[in-house]
Amino acid sequence: MVTIVRRVVPAIPTTLLDAGISPVLARVYSARGIVDARELDHSLGALPDFSAFHNIGAAAERLAHAIAAAERIVIVADYDADGATACAVAVRGLRAMGADVRFVVPNRFEFGYGLTPEIVALAAVQAPRLIVTVDNGIASVDGVAAAAAAGIDVIVTDHHLPGDSLPAPAIIVNPNQPGCRFPSKHVAGVGVMFYVLCALRALLRTRGRFASGAEPNLGALLDLVALGTVADVVRLDHVNRIFVEQGLARIRRGRAQPGVAALFTVAGRDIERASASDLGFVAGPRLNAAGRLADMSLGIRCLLADSHAEAERTARELDRLNRERRDIEASMQDEALADVEQSDMLDDEGAYTLCVHRSQWHQGVIGIVASRLKDRYHRPVIVFAQGANGELKGSGRSIAGFHLRDALDIVSKRSPGVIVRFGGHAFAAGLTIRARALSDFIAAFEAIARETLSDAQLRRVHDSDGALEPGELTFALGATLSQCVWGQGFPPPMFDDRFDVLEQHAVGSGHARLILARAGERFAAIAFRTPVPMPSRIHALYRPEINQWQGLLNLELVIDHWTALA
Repeated sequence: MVTIVRRVVPAIPTTLLDAGISPVLARVYSARGIVDARELDHSLGALPDFSAFHNIGAAAERLAHAIAAAERIVIVADYDADGATACAVAVRGLRAMGADVRFVVPNRFEFGYGLTPEIVALAAVQAPRLIVTVDNGIASVDGVAAAAAAGIDVIVTDHHLPGDSLPAPAIIVNPNQPGCRFPSKHVAGVGVMFYVLCALRALLRTRGRFASGAEPNLGALLDLVALGTVADVVRLDHVNRIFVEQGLARIRRGRAQPGVAALFTVAGRDIERASASDLGFVAGPRLNAAGRLADMSLGIRCLLADSHAEAERTARELDRLNRERRDIEASMQDEALADVEQSDMLDDEGAYTLCVHRSQWHQGVIGIVASRLKDRYHRPVIVFAQGANGELKGSGRSIAGFHLRDALDIVSKRSPGVIVRFGGHAFAAGLTIRARALSDFIAAFEAIARETLSDAQLRRVHDSDGALEPGELTFALGATLSQCVWGQGFPPPMFDDRFDVLEQHAVGSGHARLILARAGERFAAIAFRTPVPMPSRIHALYRPEINQWQGLLNLELVIDHWTALA
């Protein structure tokens, strides 16, 4: 049985209605914590000033010195979409300001994550005087020390939560480090690097660097910032919504970087109708495929391509890798589901967490499988694959109410020696454990979940923004919603109501196309993964979307969940 819970909507602030926002949208925004129409201002002028970042002035000074002294800078990236876009932003932005800049990105299967001493040695081959990390480095205590020993300075740009000690000596720009006053704690790694470039440009402007020519247009990088922000599934707070909306505007106007445009082309998507969902489910997975199955340098080269021909060549290779990734994922998911169903994990009282492992599983895909299992069983999940030297590599996903990174921190303190290393966020984290300690880890992880989660939090509910009055469910509403930025922490509107099913027929692989009616109105609808026949009357949770078919646009209700009515 699907449990639909209507969101509690506080009194709608008059500032929203006074700003000309429709009552439906005002209700939706209010339910998501928007109390002032200024929070819906997605212009670049609404971004907080870069000066609120701790150490950003020092980072700009060090970069300016590197440019003036013609020192080589090496960017050390991460192997996911946030790291790849942050690397591309750093390389493009620094080169536009006159820097000699190169990049390296760890291969996850050879080096693992972050600025390790091994990566410092790899970067040192290019003879840098300065290393800049993007989307990593906050936990790289040994790596920063190794760089210092080699005479290389380090600027850490990151957004992950810090551990007990910070890497030194390094200039750290991270909204989550102690003492940082930047108001958004959810900005992605690519957003942090973008802000560093803004600070650098402002400093160089005061020094007359651009007196003889036009200064770099950093706005041209916002499509990359939007892609990395959405793909990293960070909370879409006001700052991140500005980044995504501004980036999408550039993409829709045909002003995307060649690599971003090519990712849409190989996927067969209409770039003029690009949405945040396209960034998360179309462009992001193709970019991530390089880091999961091969080497993220391929993805970074796609984003750095200046010609459309070069961008399409690399994008097609990324598309091929993504198809391969889907095949591997499907096989691993089937095996993981079989392991869960055949075990006693969910018997009797039922486990609060799920941890699964097979030695042959692919390290690059375990995070996706963890996400699928989390969605299916509504439990914190960690999927392990075999690593090197008697270790297991794990990737985890969590549910509301269970901070995954903090839970791993507690395990490391209660059971010393079990976890080798870990890092991440509230809802996603990665870790390495000793293979012989798997059972100890599972027990400790389960114990923390039982202390933290209630039975109610383990029951799946589906939030609804309520019912729409007759006349409110219109093409105009669907069009407006499709142009808004929705995502993690700012979920797309979902409504629920009772409908008569007037017509239905099967389409595709087990989907149902419907004609629904309520209060004298008729609506086209689709219910995915729903075989016909459906009952003649249903209670449905749905989102209104604009469907394009053979050049025609029409309102379509996408049914997420439904139950039969008598």
